[in-house]
Amino acid sequence: MINRYPLWKNFLIAVLTLLGFIYALPNLYPPDYAVQISNRNADGNVSEEALIAATARLSKEGIEYFGAALGPNSGLIRFNDDQDQLKARDFVQLALFDFEEDYVVALNSAPTTPDWLSGLGAVPMKYGLDLRGGVHFLMEVDTESVILERLKGLEQEIKQLFRDPDNRIRYTGFVITDNKTLQISFGQESVESKALSLVRSKYPTYLVNGNPAAPEMTIELDLAQIREIEDFAVQQNVVAIRNRVNELGVAEPLVQRLGRSRIVVDLPGVQDTARAKNILGKVATLEFRMEASAEARNSSTDIYDYGDLEARLEKKVILRGDRVLDAQIGFDPESNLPQVNIRLDGSGGELMHRATRYNVGRRMAVVFIETKTRDRLVFENGIEQLVSEPYVTKKVISLATVQSALGVNFRITGLQSGEARELALLLRAGALAADMFIAEERTVGASLGEENIKLGAFSVMVGLGLVVLFMLFRYKVFGFAANLALGVNLVLIVAVMSSLSATLTLPGIAGIVLTVGMAVDANVLIFSRIKEELASGLPPQQAIHTGFERAFVTILDANITTLIVAVILYSIGTGPVKGFAVTLSIGILTSMFTAIMGTRSIINVIYGGRSVKGLAI
Repeated sequence: MINRYPLWKNFLIAVLTLLGFIYALPNLYPPDYAVQISNRNADGNVSEEALIAATARLSKEGIEYFGAALGPNSGLIRFNDDQDQLKARDFVQLALFDFEEDYVVALNSAPTTPDWLSGLGAVPMKYGLDLRGGVHFLMEVDTESVILERLKGLEQEIKQLFRDPDNRIRYTGFVITDNKTLQISFGQESVESKALSLVRSKYPTYLVNGNPAAPEMTIELDLAQIREIEDFAVQQNVVAIRNRVNELGVAEPLVQRLGRSRIVVDLPGVQDTARAKNILGKVATLEFRMEASAEARNSSTDIYDYGDLEARLEKKVILRGDRVLDAQIGFDPESNLPQVNIRLDGSGGELMHRATRYNVGRRMAVVFIETKTRDRLVFENGIEQLVSEPYVTKKVISLATVQSALGVNFRITGLQSGEARELALLLRAGALAADMFIAEERTVGASLGEENIKLGAFSVMVGLGLVVLFMLFRYKVFGFAANLALGVNLVLIVAVMSSLSATLTLPGIAGIVLTVGMAVDANVLIFSRIKEELASGLPPQQAIHTGFERAFVTILDANITTLIVAVILYSIGTGPVKGFAVTLSIGILTSMFTAIMGTRSIINVIYGGRSVKGLAI
């Protein structure tokens, strides 16, 4: 019997439609505006005293809030609108300024999805910066420190070159001036002349000059070299930040260079801005150094904190975190304590092997270097304000005896679980070539976003309304079936985007509007084919069957070519272009299902399995 689906196919369509409605339903529950308080220490919690102090300051300032509560690792205060939320963040920061714990205060959105939906894994769709807002960071890269580190490395290399038995050049001092010049002093002019010849032959790309007035020489970086070092540092940091954003699971982020030394980071639709601020704000790397020998303890060494003790380390750095290829958290099989398993690149493995091969029995330290930002309370025009400023912390996280020569793979022990997790994440995401701090943090408010949402929703409704009227007027009962399928198609698009945690942007809404037209386009082809078959004299049931069957190939070809274009847009596009490509791709796939199987199932219910003399088409 034609125009009748088997039971399994009707059941499949019904189940998919029901699942679509369930997973699209959370979007009817908008999240609350909230301020989240988190401990900057990964293993720390938020105390009840801190939450009480924050809410007391809000009450004092007359800011209405509700639902203040402590979670497993954070505190959350909810607000009625974004204006109260924005004002509350600053006052909460001021309230927590005097606490010993280092707290991170950030804007957040608190979900209101019912528990039964959350239990099914149903979550609302995320919105981009242009719709629901998000967080914007302007990161400042300390390129001067990179140049200084390059000169310090060059200083160590030249000292080693001068000490070589084949050269034996005696120098009296090394000084770095103007952050681009290395000045070397000698006792005699003859030694200076020999050193000039040697350094010029070994380092032909540097500007090496002597001083006629004194036995000294200068090694200078030219402008091209400085630009090259700065470009490398900023580009390396861009890659590292992108990897960190991927670790955070943020969809459609914007990470791009701005000017000579700045990086813009936009995180649209982010749900946990506190964690984003914590991870992106943390600039961490490692240095591996040998503990200073007894003979060298009275000479120039670096002193670091190691728990309650002090560690004296050699100034010479074996290698830094930029040699790390991978870092994974694990557990020591003997003590069952967390550890970080590290894999170095080839050059790093060679440096580590060379340093440890002749130092078996000595202790090697792992120095954890982190650039943070802290708030300083200042008074300007009689108003108290918090000003953020960067600072660097260095501590020894491991000081262990070298048992044997190390190579590419080794492990770091003696860490807490949170420290191990964050260290592995930061190193795995990519070492930073330069220190970096948050120069500007801005949360895009939802007021503009809400207006964009209204306009976007209005455009969808207008487009949908016009299409619905046209289909009803032009194709009558068949148009009614197509409209029902079109409604299901929109629900499925929302459900799929919600399930995939895709971020909806204004270009994404444009993709949905385009999909509305494309979805009924398939039905127009089918219905026009049915009309042709009726005009050629086929019975109504046969015309319906033939119309759907023969239009299928044309519809498939048209949608595949459009899908190919959408995939290309996603692969080579950025930001808004990707948002458009995502919704277009999802819309193509769902419209294929609803326009062909969905519409036909409705037509089968209306006309299938009975004698029909005419069709309302």
